[in-house]
Amino acid sequence: MNSRSHHYFLFVILQIFLAVCLVKAQQPNVSPSPDDRLKADILVVVAHPDDESLIAGYLAKAVLDEHKRVAVVFTTRGDAGQNLVGYEQAKSLAEIREMEARQALASIGIENEWFLRGPDTPWLEVPDVLRSLEAWNHGNILGEVVRFIRLTRPAVVITMLPDIVVGENHEDHQASGVVATEAFDLAGDPTWFPEQIGDPADRLWFANLMEGLHVWQPQKLYYFTDASHFDFLKGKGPEYSMTEVSPSQHLSYARIAAKEVSLHRTQYDGEPDRDLQAGNLSFYEEPLTFILGKSLVGGTVTGDVFENVVQGQIGFARVRGYEPPKDPPDYSIELGGGWAFYNRFWPAHNLESLTELLSPELGVGTGQDFPIPLILRNNTDKPVTMDLHPFLPNGWAIDSNSAQYAHHPLPQGKFIIPARDYVPVVVRLIAPTIHASSWQTVSWSAEVEGKSAGRVTVKFYVMAE
Repeated sequence: MNSRSHHYFLFVILQIFLAVCLVKAQQPNVSPSPDDRLKADILVVVAHPDDESLIAGYLAKAVLDEHKRVAVVFTTRGDAGQNLVGYEQAKSLAEIREMEARQALASIGIENEWFLRGPDTPWLEVPDVLRSLEAWNHGNILGEVVRFIRLTRPAVVITMLPDIVVGENHEDHQASGVVATEAFDLAGDPTWFPEQIGDPADRLWFANLMEGLHVWQPQKLYYFTDASHFDFLKGKGPEYSMTEVSPSQHLSYARIAAKEVSLHRTQYDGEPDRDLQAGNLSFYEEPLTFILGKSLVGGTVTGDVFENVVQGQIGFARVRGYEPPKDPPDYSIELGGGWAFYNRFWPAHNLESLTELLSPELGVGTGQDFPIPLILRNNTDKPVTMDLHPFLPNGWAIDSNSAQYAHHPLPQGKFIIPARDYVPVVVRLIAPTIHASSWQTVSWSAEVEGKSAGRVTVKFYVMAE
């Protein structure tokens, strides 16, 4: 840099400094109100660009006809998805999917959306939400979602169901629901992510580290799911007709939703457009039912999403948190992985309604080989030998490479459980080869010295080719 350029640079810096000083001198010494451009009535938290399409009909109704403000947070950018229209993949695909999501949301009047940087987790044979939470760096992404609740100050949070359901076999979907639930319960607590609500040293100057937000407690939490059966949803939350015609758009919400989905071309190619042209909208015309997770303002379970919602801030509502069982049995068996986590997660977050939503279930393909995690627990002061007995319908089999059989020092199905400890066991099942899809039930029982230590059961929907 020559002398003349150096002096010019210093002159510019001085002018900026003087301008800021002038602005500071003219500003009253009061804190401004939160930025109203970010305010939302509903904050939607989902995993991938296109997951919002599952509720696009309702979001169109809320925005276009009820004049609600909606914002969306995507926890990933969909970098591991398919691309049905081009060769781009990985990070390049993420750029395209982000563009598609912005265009799709704009088609139903939604302008505020944010994309976090959680990796798009590839599918597993059996979804395990803990994999996604680990890949996303759970604490980091939780802090991000808490920040967006505090920024947007929603009355209602809508997210994906944190549960394993037939048809819902993606752990990222479930993880978005876990993180959104946690953020719902923490955004109003000043001891969580306090740097977000710390006062900036000088908001009119540079390099502030504190963010200057305010705590915020949302009022209602709703879930939705892409399950392949919906019998368990009846009566669990409000239901909205998708054949109803939008007063402002003069189109059915099903048709508006199909158009929104069509803009996610990498994921659906031209199929939604073809459906629109052919009038084949039966998939989009199914009623949309939400599951009420919790309401801090009362109301009925099946009432409208905004029933009893009040204007402004409400008080912080502390949840129960994890409580260990007061009188656990000496010995027990339980499903591991995501099932074990949810059994503790739901009551910890005052979501008792989810504990009885449905029994453990999973969708598998005919002849598929897949793992099922089990936990064998000993709550006594002495090690014990536990016997594990499977109960399999005709046509089912256990893969001999299962962890419970391979390189195991004891006879088949026997396990030494240390005192006050547990042993995780993975059983690989082989589903039967069938020609008609059907529900089938598999169970395991455990025994210690001939006495029952419990039984677990999983319902499988076996899908024929």
